[in-house]
Amino acid sequence: MTGHSLRLRRLRRFGASAGPRKRGAQPKVVALGGGRGLSASLAALRRITGDLTAVVTVADDGGSSGRLREELGVLPPGDLRKALAALCGDDDWGQTWARVIQHRFHSRGELHDHAVGNVLIVALWEQLGDHVQALDLVGKLLGAHGRVLPMSAVPLELQALVRGHDPDRPDELGTVRGQATVALTPGEVQSVHLVPSDPPAVPEAVAAVLDADWVVLGPGSWFSSVIPHLLVPELLDALVETKARRVLSLNLAPQPGETDGFSPQRHLEVLGRHAPKLTLDVVLADEAAVPDRDSLADAAKRLGAAVELAPVAVAGGAFAQGEGPGPVPKHDPELLAAAYDRIFRMHGRIGPWR
Repeated sequence: MTGHSLRLRRLRRFGASAGPRKRGAQPKVVALGGGRGLSASLAALRRITGDLTAVVTVADDGGSSGRLREELGVLPPGDLRKALAALCGDDDWGQTWARVIQHRFHSRGELHDHAVGNVLIVALWEQLGDHVQALDLVGKLLGAHGRVLPMSAVPLELQALVRGHDPDRPDELGTVRGQATVALTPGEVQSVHLVPSDPPAVPEAVAAVLDADWVVLGPGSWFSSVIPHLLVPELLDALVETKARRVLSLNLAPQPGETDGFSPQRHLEVLGRHAPKLTLDVVLADEAAVPDRDSLADAAKRLGAAVELAPVAVAGGAFAQGEGPGPVPKHDPELLAAAYDRIFRMHGRIGPWR
């Protein structure tokens, strides 16, 4: 038995320590990702379950997060902050705090463009010396409808192998370093990896995956927010071994730069290459974003999954500023919630939550 397997056994016991759930309890859902994609998923999922955990990538090196990371040697707090904001309720308290932690300072000094939530999270990390305890405390302050955890307790660097990063050498392979750079890279991303290559997973994140009814991966920046979770060995082992059902939520459109020109089925092929042992149960896609349904169904089948098509985009072609260059389509949280709820009901369960 490998060291990872022994550790997973211990973490499975740790995750089950809360005891059996009562009949009729809500599904335990774990959502993995980062940035706006994860926020969209969380805003939907908090509408259908009160037992929700977000596991967030910690490879960001741009903007306020990158500056805090470089200056203080901390985990990048930005994606964690966005997840907490997405879990805020729709009442006055929740929406007020969501605006507060998302607020950015505008000045000519060192505080310019720092987000209030980033500074608050880092301050609590320094005060408490515990990433998980600090994030739980921020969530309690906000009245967050769920828990937010980092996928690893160490800052990570994302590196990508890119073909044609130099436009003058379109067939040449080169390495691009840093999540912010990968998200904007010209050329075609072939694969990504993390530095360090064997980062420790946060035990609570692994335990949540092992104890879940459903695990949701995506939507989000494919190479810089979604796939990094599959590059943390203990987290990948948990995703492979969990008895939870797994749903992959596809993006509404390719991301300019990172996945420019990708078809929906190509997103699945890339994910499969990075985690060949991982199987899925359901692939969720917006019905208007799938031009070739047969090809998507074939790609999903190779991962063990069925395809569910549903309208999940904001009607009328509304756009939001994406993490790459230019705007991206927006998910409608109510429509996405309805799609998740239907999937959870139709595709079985492992516990008595319904």
